[in-house]
Amino acid sequence: MIVLKDIPYHRGPIRDPFREFDLYYQKSSDLALLPLICFVHGGAWRSTRHLDHSNLARNLVSATTIPVIVPNYRLSSGSNDVRHPNHAEDILELLVFITTTSLELPRVFDPSKIYLISHSCGAHMLASIVLDSASVFPTLTPPSTVLNAIQGIILSEGIYDIDRLRLDFPAYHSWFITEAFNDKPSYAATNTTNLRLRSQSSIRWLIIHSKGDTLVNVAQSEAMFAHLQSLYGGLIGQAVWSNTDELTQEHDALLSTSTYLRIVVDFIKGANYVLAA
Repeated sequence: MIVLKDIPYHRGPIRDPFREFDLYYQKSSDLALLPLICFVHGGAWRSTRHLDHSNLARNLVSATTIPVIVPNYRLSSGSNDVRHPNHAEDILELLVFITTTSLELPRVFDPSKIYLISHSCGAHMLASIVLDSASVFPTLTPPSTVLNAIQGIILSEGIYDIDRLRLDFPAYHSWFITEAFNDKPSYAATNTTNLRLRSQSSIRWLIIHSKGDTLVNVAQSEAMFAHLQSLYGGLIGQAVWSNTDELTQEHDALLSTSTYLRIVVDFIKGANYVLAA
């Protein structure tokens, strides 16, 4: 397996290690380009790096033969002013870079076919980009090249409703919510369960949540699943799936399980999921 580390995607005058990604892929003699998988890590908007998910990236490449990228993004801390939507802006900048400047990268994937996978707060970032948050955060408006490239989105152990999370886990407000979103009486403007659809019409969604997760409760995923059902329910050709029964591991531990890998690979390969009613 070939690994290219610390590829910059930010166009600023100074190279930023928080806006780089790693690319994992296998050599192939097949001239047909494969899609690309992008994994957006969690960490409460304040911790973990792309290197922490090297094993998952390698496992995904081995199981699918599809190239995988794992990006960094800027993190919130008391010593900086990085706040939502800055983290999601970075991921959107990455997606624009991938879909428009791929000639700068090895020609090992098709930039017009991307599968997005996320974990924890990464799910909030992806939902904030793909759903329509433009009225509140116009900087999260993706170009059509990005929206058209997204084939499917997998949201794992996601955070979607900050107000609900604060009610269910009061300690999170001082632990990371204030750092990532500032101290507010309500976070309704940031809740992705309030967002509507953009104009795209072919993206498939999978919501994953473990029964054993004590850090983010399944109520978050149930709310997002119900919201997506309401958005897509009347549209032909849309699909929203949920898997909240198979996994039993804790919040981070599930990422290293064979069950999680199989669920993800099946979705990407187009397995016969039961369409959400």
